[in-house]
Amino acid sequence: MTLRVLIVDDEPLARGGVRARLAGHADVTLVGECTDGPSALAALQAQAPDLLFLDVQMPGLSGLDVLEALPPERRPLTVLLTAYEQFALRAFELRALDYLLKPIDEERFADALDRARQALAWQRGDAPARASRHATRFQVRLGHRVRLVQADQIDWIEAQGDYAGLHVGEQLHLLREPLQRLAGRLDPAQFIRVHRSAIVRLDRVAEMQALSNRDHLLRLRDGTVLRASRTYVDALRAALLASEAS
Repeated sequence: MTLRVLIVDDEPLARGGVRARLAGHADVTLVGECTDGPSALAALQAQAPDLLFLDVQMPGLSGLDVLEALPPERRPLTVLLTAYEQFALRAFELRALDYLLKPIDEERFADALDRARQALAWQRGDAPARASRHATRFQVRLGHRVRLVQADQIDWIEAQGDYAGLHVGEQLHLLREPLQRLAGRLDPAQFIRVHRSAIVRLDRVAEMQALSNRDHLLRLRDGTVLRASRTYVDALRAALLASEAS
């Protein structure tokens, strides 16, 4: 599977940064670069890319304007890029795949690209049958026994080397699967990554508190306190608002 990518940003350095990150992925083909909204709309029609990296703030026609100008069925998978936080909710209302804050974090960029691969595989029908739905339970070992942990029982998940630690109430179960891979099997309507080493279940979040460096502290309903990195906070806030609306 090849990802055909279009980059749209009015800043040459920003375009170069995305281009350099994409260069290390053999399954990515860059089909073009645009510096403004009108040229982006023309390129989208001519090139029909699979994935669009789109700057939010551009002179004249903004990135959000570009998406709004396209019928939903003609919008490619889109990762929005911005130096500002206030556009996150509108981005998710327009069904953007991801929302990255500048300067772009390397791991967040890789996460967004992985999400694009998975989404495109499902669109094309290339995903394995078992991957057609999100995981609802996990097998964990308890000595010589195997226990099934239901996804809706999990409060949060932490990275522990090659394992993922599933927190269920006061219990911790180790699943032999790296957090990066597990993240792709979870339902994004229920779970969201808040740090490179942590995923939370949205309905377990009780409170968010901003810190001076734009990170946030999260308090879960059971009293657990976690740190949410600034690179994940906007997507978390938008996901919480979307879950409340539904």
